[in-house]
Amino acid sequence: MEWTLTGESFAKLLECMDSDVERAGEKYEQLRRKLTRFFEWRGASYPDERVDETFNRVARKLAEGVEIKDINAYCSQVARFILRESWSTPENNVDQWDETLPEPAVTNDPLATDEDEERLRCLETCLSKQSADNQTLILEFYKEERGAKIDQRKTLAERIGIQRNTLWKRVQRIRDDLEKCVKSCVRKKIRS
Repeated sequence: MEWTLTGESFAKLLECMDSDVERAGEKYEQLRRKLTRFFEWRGASYPDERVDETFNRVARKLAEGVEIKDINAYCSQVARFILRESWSTPENNVDQWDETLPEPAVTNDPLATDEDEERLRCLETCLSKQSADNQTLILEFYKEERGAKIDQRKTLAERIGIQRNTLWKRVQRIRDDLEKCVKSCVRKKIRS
């Protein structure tokens, strides 16, 4: 029998975030945005549904009596498991190859913000810190547009001599490193 979220289990989830209902709601929305970005950046299909599944699993554990000390860390860990599960589903294997990184801000774009330009500079700095092989891999992986990128990625995997899923995981690790580096770089620039 499939478990479904109830009002009582959702209330327990919110209570874990904060005893004040108003602040709990704010923290819930903040965590929801964070988890959505987590799934989007990693190329998961249907990120909002993955976030719902994350909250459902955490709420279920709470309903079963599991004590959770750090709800944010626990939700993040559950989200990682859900992401790994999603990679093994057939419908997501097609979507993940069609996923691209967000377009970087164009520096001569009058609508580009200083923050966009700062992120782009940080991305370039962080990319330069990667090994030459990783730089080549990530740039080639995102080189083509639309349907051509699927063929490009198949060719890239064959040229390196690895399976497509292994290529995807390797690229994901590089993206994770770049994401951490860019966030750190941007934080440092904001503070200075």
